[in-house]
Amino acid sequence: MLYYLFDYLEKQFQFPGATLFGFLTFRGALAMIFSLLISTIYGKRIIRFLQKKQMGETIRDLGLEGQAEKAGTPTMGGIIIILATLIPVFLLAKLENIYIILLIITTVWMGIIGFLDDYIKKFKNDKEGLKGRFKVMGQIGLGLIVGLALYFNDNVTIKEKLPVSQQQELLAADPDLPITKLFSSEEKSTKTTIPFVKNNEFDYANLITWISPELEKYAWVIFVLVAIFIITAVSNGANLTDGIDGLAAGTSAIIVLTLGIFAWVSGNIIFSEYLNIMYIPRVEEITIYIAAFVGALIGFLWYNTYPAQVFMGDTGSLTIGGIIAVIAIAVRKEWLIPVLCGIFLVENLSVVMQVSWFKYTKKKYGEGRRIFKMSPLHHHYQKLGYHESKIVTRFWIVGILLAIISIVTLKIR
Repeated sequence: MLYYLFDYLEKQFQFPGATLFGFLTFRGALAMIFSLLISTIYGKRIIRFLQKKQMGETIRDLGLEGQAEKAGTPTMGGIIIILATLIPVFLLAKLENIYIILLIITTVWMGIIGFLDDYIKKFKNDKEGLKGRFKVMGQIGLGLIVGLALYFNDNVTIKEKLPVSQQQELLAADPDLPITKLFSSEEKSTKTTIPFVKNNEFDYANLITWISPELEKYAWVIFVLVAIFIITAVSNGANLTDGIDGLAAGTSAIIVLTLGIFAWVSGNIIFSEYLNIMYIPRVEEITIYIAAFVGALIGFLWYNTYPAQVFMGDTGSLTIGGIIAVIAIAVRKEWLIPVLCGIFLVENLSVVMQVSWFKYTKKKYGEGRRIFKMSPLHHHYQKLGYHESKIVTRFWIVGILLAIISIVTLKIR
């Protein structure tokens, strides 16, 4: 809203300083500052409110050191992250931008699912919370909305560089030719990028057009299914990672900040030309959302680092995962998720491996056996005697390493 106010003041009255709000970097910096202030200053008030409403976490006895002390710690702290993200976005982002609209929908949608799960656990005395099938239905619903919107909305387009021979001809005729002339016109596309591959663009339509070129009109089905799978997988991965103080919030901040770099360069035609990557018009506005989201996550860590004064609950973890997935799909870097979200991946895999092996050995030997002392993976290290602060810090370090590897894929193919 401030963006539109100052845009009006600039156009009508040439108000001093109003032009600053036209710069993405300025609005991004303000968004992060606002979200940090909201999450740190008002976060304490929200924690007190949750305590007043007796929203303390009920801790299951898993035999972990320091576990009993966490009983009664307020949960549903994800509300802090959601509010600290949305308020700066409404103030500073271009609200007509399709990518911003989808991220707002994602935040509210997944926030409601997570809130219902936490509410049922606490006030309905049901430790399982919202039934798994309803969670999955919610994730599928969001995947449908995001996939269909990104495929059919006219403002979701890409611009690709012209063939080298054609670029050379144009530059030979006019050495001062603007960079914009080296790109094709905007077009709808189901193309994405695959890391570590030389010709790294892949079209989802190719998965069915090999049968018949006429099937290209059904490429949207493939794209929507991919969106559903990614949103479901990443949101569940973030949910499993939220097991010890500061782990999910810190890891997610690293991931989202990295995605912010991808959004910035993909939405800037100069960087796109220099890095020889797909140019995605209007996607750069996501950086405002990302700046607010990173600020909210860091501010939340003020109260969530060991010993935590608040837990994010499913209200936060499911929302975080959904946002990360939608951003990755929007900037067409979803195939990079196994690397960038490697922490989420191994947490997911540790649970799948543990459960699968236990069931298999129980069926074969009559007694279930385990690969890890406990799953998800962070609990395995707790069982080995590592303090949770050390586990979290080392997971953050691994997350930073994975983020660097992900950024390097811009040039290494």
